[in-house]
Amino acid sequence: MTRERPRLGRGNVTAIAAGVLATLALASVPVGAAASTTVSAPAATKGETHAGDFDPPPVTTPSASSPPLMNPSTPPLPVSPAAPTPATPPGQEPLLPPVGKVPLLPPVGPVASGSALGAYLNFGPEGVRRIGELEKWLDGTELRVGHTYLPGDLWSNIEGKPGFLADWATWRRAADDRMFVLNVPMLERNEDHVPDEVVRARLRAGAAGAYDAHFTALAKRLVDLKVPDTVIVLGWEMNGNTYTHRCGPDPGAWKKYWSRIVTAMRAVPGQKFKFDFAPTRGRDAIPWTDCYPGDDSVDIIGMDSYDQPENMPFDKQISEPYGLQQQVDFAKAHGKEISYPEWGLFASGDNPGYMRHMLNWIDEHKPLYSTISDYCPHGVWQCTKNPRSSVVYRSVLSGRKEPGGVKDPSATPSPAPFPSATPPAAPAASPHPVTTGPPKGCVPVELGDWAEYWLGGKLCVRLDWWREK
Repeated sequence: MTRERPRLGRGNVTAIAAGVLATLALASVPVGAAASTTVSAPAATKGETHAGDFDPPPVTTPSASSPPLMNPSTPPLPVSPAAPTPATPPGQEPLLPPVGKVPLLPPVGPVASGSALGAYLNFGPEGVRRIGELEKWLDGTELRVGHTYLPGDLWSNIEGKPGFLADWATWRRAADDRMFVLNVPMLERNEDHVPDEVVRARLRAGAAGAYDAHFTALAKRLVDLKVPDTVIVLGWEMNGNTYTHRCGPDPGAWKKYWSRIVTAMRAVPGQKFKFDFAPTRGRDAIPWTDCYPGDDSVDIIGMDSYDQPENMPFDKQISEPYGLQQQVDFAKAHGKEISYPEWGLFASGDNPGYMRHMLNWIDEHKPLYSTISDYCPHGVWQCTKNPRSSVVYRSVLSGRKEPGGVKDPSATPSPAPFPSATPPAAPAASPHPVTTGPPKGCVPVELGDWAEYWLGGKLCVRLDWWREK
């Protein structure tokens, strides 16, 4: 997937008199009826509403999102007609009723000691700061992975400018058990849609040593910053056709070039790098096994695994050729650890069934690390378009403690399935989600726990609405 900068919009949640009447009507009807007349969450990525593992809490804040990869449509919040049993679209789980005040899922089990959890939150210093904010939202669950990407526009950026890497290096050095994961492009102009004949020529030049110096410079920079054990996700998603560093135009040259880069970086004194070979799940443009450069130059078999194609059941994502099961089997056969550098929602929109199954898969197979892509349309914290999946993610991972990842039984997620957005104190390119109280001039209305759960919080009435033109 092409990396996007998350730019979250901002807005204050305000209700007016019409909302009061609608909500009072909602609170006055029986529980069974009211559950089917609330305001629904935003529709899925392609404008389709999906049933998941339980009825979603409605969205009570304006949608805030970063630019999506494929610009999915975002229709206004519709009023869902009463329906005793919503239909279940293909590829998703049957609807389950909410349990108690918050529809919590049971934990999937302890996270393996050494299986590190993280998220891609932002490429720059803001991404470092947001790690702590996400940990708070997860009730203290430790995020041991910091994940970012080197820009692939120019060789000077692929070499890793000190100002770009310094904050990440500082975060990594603050605790011995932390892990810094860095995606490194193999060629400049990496997202410029370079034609195959040019890619082929550049791969062959790289295989002959034309670009060794750039990767030697990067290795020295990481060692100088005292992060010599960085996990290098080199030439990711090489089996697709998105990036200039793709494998398809010349698999033989690509494999030689990969090995040459690894040799150059390992030659730098003091390095302890691990190199992660991370294709996309499935066949894509070329089978990823055709791009595998060999055991001597690979430490980890990763996989970027998003919820796509649309409505593909999770068991198909496991069993398809070059899918999740083949990744696990391939890694075992080659004596390698596995990872999931990128994963998240996509073609089927807000799909809590996928979220639960992917978390179960990660727990069962215990990768070295996994990092969800937390921006729209993939994410669950910074992206408010996926409220049902957000509840699943938070319910499963909230309050887990290291080592061993055993969930603290006293840690219970608060009812809010995702953070509310408020304006930052100072202008920022990518403000992060935070939780706030009622806006100024807004009076909370007591409707009872049940109604407030389905509203996602207290109803707030602006008493000075008549002053506005």
